[in-house]
Amino acid sequence: MRLAMVVTGGLHPSGREQVVPSLLALFARLARHHEVHAFALRHLAQPQTYDLGGFTVHDLGRPTAPLGLRRRAQGRALRQAMTAVGSFDLIHGFWADPAGLVAARTGRHFGIPSVVTCDSGEFVSLTAIRYGSQRTMRGRARVREACRLAGRVHVCTDYMRGLAARHDVEAVVIPLGITNEDSAVVSDTVVILPGADGGSRPQPSGGLRLLQVASLSDVKNQAALIEAVALMARDLDVHLDLAGEDTLAGALQAYARDLGVAERVVFHGYVANDQLAPLFANTDLYVQSSRHEAAAVSVLEAASAGVPVVGTRVGYVADWSEDKAVAIDGATPQALVSAIKSLHGDRLRANVMAASAQSWARAHDADWTAEQFDRLYQELAVGS
Repeated sequence: MRLAMVVTGGLHPSGREQVVPSLLALFARLARHHEVHAFALRHLAQPQTYDLGGFTVHDLGRPTAPLGLRRRAQGRALRQAMTAVGSFDLIHGFWADPAGLVAARTGRHFGIPSVVTCDSGEFVSLTAIRYGSQRTMRGRARVREACRLAGRVHVCTDYMRGLAARHDVEAVVIPLGITNEDSAVVSDTVVILPGADGGSRPQPSGGLRLLQVASLSDVKNQAALIEAVALMARDLDVHLDLAGEDTLAGALQAYARDLGVAERVVFHGYVANDQLAPLFANTDLYVQSSRHEAAAVSVLEAASAGVPVVGTRVGYVADWSEDKAVAIDGATPQALVSAIKSLHGDRLRANVMAASAQSWARAHDADWTAEQFDRLYQELAVGS
């Protein structure tokens, strides 16, 4: 099949920076059996075409149209680019707005089936932090149109499928797995279920070490985690590593200083996926503090590395509770402290959970994901 994959960005020519690793892995695996062309709507400054991991990327360049007309301009650019390449059997847009909406409209234009992936804030409204497509009339309308036009709506977790159902959207669940053979994050050693000594996974030295890999933002809610560290520091030697691009202009660093825990919180900034392994190896627990997650690929990475996971009841953590992760209701510092202390104090439970999550993550890797999408695409192509 000839597949058109539509993304906003995340497919930089370097293949290392400004990329979405799970999409790179999926497209590369699909390209083993299909002709895959990925169309990026607004990443690089100027349009260009290049090969990446066995598939072809057509970056359409950043649109110059006013914001209100941008999707129309992106739709025209996409149709022109696809026409220049030749006919396609199916189109798949990742994230409902703008890529999913533009892809679904383009699928109708060419008369080919379309898939829209909803893997962000499509079905939530967090007004306090101005997040979520359901927060505005325009956002609601765009998500509704993308899902209505799509031949199939895809989400990554049962948690997200539940949110979609509340908006009368039926979705198929396929996790976007990570790669097992070439990710430096993935440990070569499978977690061994613990015996009398409480477990065989090497434990970091230097007190309790926590990790989160995510951009610093209000929706990821690292402020609550930093406050949790301040609370635990009263009776524990606790340290937190935060790896991710800072979108808050240093506000969290200032907050850590104000709470007196600046020396306990290390801000690593953006860390390339292939450089994350040392952080996962040197942590006791992975902690998700997000107000919302549609899935959270970093939770998969932690699980693959054999790190026990504690987090808010969203995304994979919601799906995995209670046997693969500890889920808390409410992203408050006090709830985080209670869950972290409880799991850290029970090595047997932590290691059993880590082993179960690792087994799941490895079984649902990028190869498995590509197989599921291959079946979905074939089903849609036959029915079109």
